Amino acid sequence: MDCIKAHWDEEDQNRIYSCPQCRKTFIPRPVLQKNTMLAALVEQLKKTGLQAAPADHCYAGPEDVACDFCTGRKLKAIKSCLACPASYCEKHLQPHYDSAPLKKHKLVEPSKNLQENICSKHDEVMKMFCRTDRKCICYLCPVDDHKGHNTVSAAAERTERQKELDERRGKIQQMIKDKDKDVKLLQQETKDINVSADKTVKDSEKIFTELIRLLQKRSSEVKQQIRSQQETEVSRVKDVQEKLEQEIRELKRKDAELEQLSNIEDHTQFLHKYPSLPALSESTHSSSINIRPLRHFEDVTAAVSELREKLQDVLKDPWTNIELSFTEVDVLLSEPGPKSRAGFLKYSCEIILDSYTADNQLVLTDQNRRVTRINQSQSYSGNKSYSGNKSYSSDSGRFTGCCQFLSRESLPERCYWEVEWRGEQVYVAVAYKNISRAGNDYDKSWALQCSCGSYNNNYFTFVHNQIQTSTSGSHSSRVGVFLDHRAGLLSFYRVSGTMTLLHRVQTRFTEPLHAGVWVKNIGDFVVFYKPK
Repeated sequence: MDCIKAHWDEEDQNRIYSCPQCRKTFIPRPVLQKNTMLAALVEQLKKTGLQAAPADHCYAGPEDVACDFCTGRKLKAIKSCLACPASYCEKHLQPHYDSAPLKKHKLVEPSKNLQENICSKHDEVMKMFCRTDRKCICYLCPVDDHKGHNTVSAAAERTERQKELDERRGKIQQMIKDKDKDVKLLQQETKDINVSADKTVKDSEKIFTELIRLLQKRSSEVKQQIRSQQETEVSRVKDVQEKLEQEIRELKRKDAELEQLSNIEDHTQFLHKYPSLPALSESTHSSSINIRPLRHFEDVTAAVSELREKLQDVLKDPWTNIELSFTEVDVLLSEPGPKSRAGFLKYSCEIILDSYTADNQLVLTDQNRRVTRINQSQSYSGNKSYSGNKSYSSDSGRFTGCCQFLSRESLPERCYWEVEWRGEQVYVAVAYKNISRAGNDYDKSWALQCSCGSYNNNYFTFVHNQIQTSTSGSHSSRVGVFLDHRAGLLSFYRVSGTMTLLHRVQTRFTEPLHAGVWVKNIGDFVVFYKPK
């Protein structure tokens, strides 16, 4: 009764009470009463006691280990002795508990394989292990067949192999945890897709209702497209989820096998079976799943809204189908981005520029963190790249005709850095290592153009693939850059007391990225900071 009351006390907040045994629910909380019939039965059992099990249950069957000392019909063995070696029933085992010499013997669970512990040559118990030949031996074997070999006790070898086993189990258990986490993220993604799809359907129906009969047919088609895309995306996510769950089941099976091996008390049996372990295969799926920001069906709502605003013009022309575009659900789940500068600083990284990529009109100072353009060519010698110890011939890694730099090292998966700039125009960017050194690879770089207009009024423009996008932002000489490579997020911020987003791009990066800078005019400079 006390247990049930304690169980229901924990469920008080839900106002629904369930039986701990059958899980049936009750509202309101029932009043517990004593079961007099069950109580009388328990009292009777206390007086009469439980009847002993039939005698036949004590005898060894075909699948049981029989006592080696019983005559006639043998009883079941309850322990095996590795020192004797023999198996004993409860009666014949008693001397091992009473006799001082026998108390030192190693008793294990009943085993039919005790003879495998005996050396076939010397007829002695194998308590040693030959690391040279990888096999169990007795204490006489090192005298002849294993003379000069590296031998240790079986217990010592078991300890070493047990460490390996524990490490492998630890890795498997961690993989299970990681994949359980991935499954939960996929389940949440499925929920988000359904919520987003339901909201889009509701909004679309409302807009098409306003268009009365002329758009009723199209409303039905849009609804059908959304549901079809929803089903496709949910199915794809669930396919990934099912594969992960299958891997989890397989890992749990392997863990159970390893646990069974780990529980073998007989060192020799453990070492006999240990080499047969299959190699632990690598996971076919990433242990870390990322999801891009939720934008599954927003384009549908935007398209329908635009149609409503242009209804009068559309009705004058022949009917044209609206092209509904869906954002593909990318099952790459990522942690949400930082919300404050303190959050960004957790990903702060140090950017060191590579002088072997510099145009000859750029000067590096302040430990390769400050870039200044001057009106004369510099003499950069050497042809080794810091970024990869790779030799360039004829300065093939250097920018020519455009005053640009790349960082020595590729950027971490998640990182943040800040730059201070002065001058008429500079570009703060990230780029692939193999970007053209002639400066015309616009599809391999993502840059924020920082310009100074009249009255010292700064303005910013995002440039990629020869497309320029104006951004809003007041005067600021410091810019922060945040990169989440796996999620495909690149953000530029104005840093001035507070952080203001200037531009954010969502894409898929297919190669490692390097920080870059382009200094347009003489006297302009950029300084890279690792903010603290």
